[in-house]
Formats: sequence, structure tokens, C-alpha cells
Amino acid sequence: MQTVREVMTSDVKYCTPVDNVYEVAIKMRDFNVGAIPVVDHGRLIGMITDRDLVVRGIAEKRPGSTSVTEVMSDKLITITPDASVQEAAKRMAEHQIRRLPVVEYDRLVGIVSLGDLAISRYSDESAGQALTEISSPDFLH
Repeated sequence: MQTVREVMTSDVKYCTPVDNVYEVAIKMRDFNVGAIPVVDHGRLIGMITDRDLVVRGIAEKRPGSTSVTEVMSDKLITITPDASVQEAAKRMAEHQIRRLPVVEYDRLVGIVSLGDLAISRYSDESAGQALTEISSPDFLH
């Protein structure tokens, strides 16, 4: 059984509560990512996505100096590094998320994406099922 630790990205770019939404947008551009974890002294406290920036930031006419904590998602779904890739795919499908923070002892140790699961040799079917469920029109609003 392949574990999340074997497929996750461990060199995760993150921001802190002192960063503002402009700085996060720059990091997303520079690192070519659509989501960045928010970490406070090593502890994961939120995630901010490009969609968060648009919906909770720009659409609400918030300035670029707005703290990331005002637009981030703080109700997080996470997984441990020793969980199976199948469990990660199941959790991503259940919650319709494409990126899953990997947490050990309350500390961010990595992130696993749907793409990571897709290239995993043991989870092709799980990743495909997760993508189908995440992309299902039943959940689009």
C-alpha cells in the first residue's frame, strides 16, 4: 500500500498570518500554484486559494492590504502522511477538494494534489474516481 508520504510534495510554499492578499497573489503567480497554506509557527491554520482571492477579496472590494486571515478558508480537511493514497483520494472526493494538506502532530509537512494521486502507480483508479466526484455537475452552483 502506497502512502501519502510517498506521493506528497514536501517543499510546500506557504504564507503566514502577517501576509496580505496582494503578497499571496504574487506568491501564487511566482510559484505557479492556485492554493497556498497559511502557517503560523509551523502549525497549519488555513488555506487560501485563487478562488478565495476572487470571491472573498476582489468581489467584496477588499484592498490588497487585507490580511490573508480575512479571506482564507479555516475549516480544513487534512490527512496524515502515513495514510494510504486511496484514503487521500476518498477524502478529496468526499469533500470535493483538489489539494489536501498533509499534517503530522499539528504541523504542515506536505500537500497532496489530485495530480500527485493521478501519477501514483497504485491510485490511478482512485484518482479518476476522485476527479469524477470533484467535477460532478451535481455539486456546481
